[in-house]
Amino acid sequence: MVIQLHSTNNPSQAEERVVLYQIAWDTFERLLADAGETRNVRFYYLGGTLEIMAPLSRHGGSNRFIEHLINVIAEEFDLPLRKVGSLTMKRRDRQVGGEPDSAYYIQNEPLVRHKEEIDLMVDPPPDLVLEIDITSPSDRRFPIYVSLGVPEIWKYDGTTL
Repeated sequence: MVIQLHSTNNPSQAEERVVLYQIAWDTFERLLADAGETRNVRFYYLGGTLEIMAPLSRHGGSNRFIEHLINVIAEEFDLPLRKVGSLTMKRRDRQVGGEPDSAYYIQNEPLVRHKEEIDLMVDPPPDLVLEIDITSPSDRRFPIYVSLGVPEIWKYDGTTL
């Protein structure tokens, strides 16, 4: 196992993260289970590389603002919208998993409208995921979302959406 620690006490930073290499899928799933549902960290897994990220307040504020914009757009265009937050999306068969900053069902909203649990082995992936990219690039996570079949990714870098 190889570990890279990316941590800072700099208040201008928006996250803290750890990257682990050569991690087995079962370890990823155990960490998700052990961390539970009420946690403030996100997990990203791609073919043996596991990133664990803890967003800080600057990150969350941008996320909430853009979520509000998405709500307004959906309302203005009379689009169905189901917000699923940082939904844990994973597929063992593809060895990928991730938790975007926010995820939304729009076109496929009727298919998941009343579901308590979303399982990407049978349910469609969210139609849109949002990544807040203020201090470190989220582009490395895009292959996860592509492999999961997410059709649209929005990225906010602090200035541009």
